[in-house]
Amino acid sequence: MRNVYVISDNIISSLGFTTEENLNAFKAGQTGIKLHEEERISPSAFWASLVDRDKLAGAFSYHADPSAYTRFEQLLICSIQAALGNTAITLSGERVLFILSTTKGNIDLLDPKTRAGFEERRIYLWHTAQLVKRFFNLHNTPLVVSNACISGALAIIIGARLIRSGHYDHVVVSGGDLVTEFVLTGFNSFLSLCTGPCRPFDRDRQGLSLGEGAGTLILTSDRGLAAGNDEITAGPGYSSNDANHISGPSRTGEGLYVAVRRTLALSDRGVDYVSAHGTATPYNDEMESVALTRAGLQSVPVNSYKGYWGHTLGAAGIIESVAGIQSMRQNLLFNTLGYTHLGVTHPIAVVDKTRPASIKTFLKIASGFGGCNAALLFNK
Repeated sequence: MRNVYVISDNIISSLGFTTEENLNAFKAGQTGIKLHEEERISPSAFWASLVDRDKLAGAFSYHADPSAYTRFEQLLICSIQAALGNTAITLSGERVLFILSTTKGNIDLLDPKTRAGFEERRIYLWHTAQLVKRFFNLHNTPLVVSNACISGALAIIIGARLIRSGHYDHVVVSGGDLVTEFVLTGFNSFLSLCTGPCRPFDRDRQGLSLGEGAGTLILTSDRGLAAGNDEITAGPGYSSNDANHISGPSRTGEGLYVAVRRTLALSDRGVDYVSAHGTATPYNDEMESVALTRAGLQSVPVNSYKGYWGHTLGAAGIIESVAGIQSMRQNLLFNTLGYTHLGVTHPIAVVDKTRPASIKTFLKIASGFGGCNAALLFNK
């Protein structure tokens, strides 16, 4: 089977519009999670990580008229455009596929005021994918991956498999989500939101912080395109479902453990670092500690990026994979922002400060509503 190389990436979040800007914020220990007062989202103040609306519109204006595209569409197109700028790949090629990863897409269009000027079907995920196809003159029909909070990680797994099996030579994986009234109200109904920046794996964690953003990874089978790029390869990876509860993960971590075990079984290399889902909710963090311990990874350094930019839903698996890839390239483990004291029953090696480390392989894991789980390896 063919190797799958990562040749370009991008992150757009509250911390910046490029991968480099986000990494610099990590190194400075900055969080994008702040207290906001926006009546279009909530009648009361709320903590979240939001992308600056004016900055986004300004960045998008270099590509097209912002008034003709929704915020979600602007995020995706800006992220894809930035990642493409570092490659020679043309999306109109017959051997190129675009995969869209999201949980809610243009969900803010449920509000008639927001939808004004946009056709009703704009809310459908397939329509957003088709819009991106037209914008970039894509040859092939896009693929939409929407599987709760593992959407981004699963999209990468699928993209890598399609290249490895010979169906495509290049795959552009891009994902995003917005913080909207619908999303905020939904998580509020679970009483799962934190009053302040979240604290993954910490003893005093109170819940998750929501975030919005977009990310893009470009995968290829062409080793020549990866030259000078440390030859980062993606895969193998697996997904699973613990079939436990619509919103609660298995207490035994069974689903995630199965995904991790099957992924590691396909590799002859050890794991130097784990990028966890790490939402800072009691059940998720505890479940991950159980699954990692069962998989024998309790001594491997593990971190969560949620304290920097919150939980970005359909973008999370992608932008956190990008951050992990940059950790490998820079041989640097990033601090789990908000973490101070271990707050899970199965001791795991949570990264509590940014420090140098030799990283040749890292494992990205994710879990989501409905019991879905995903695990994938990246190698240098």
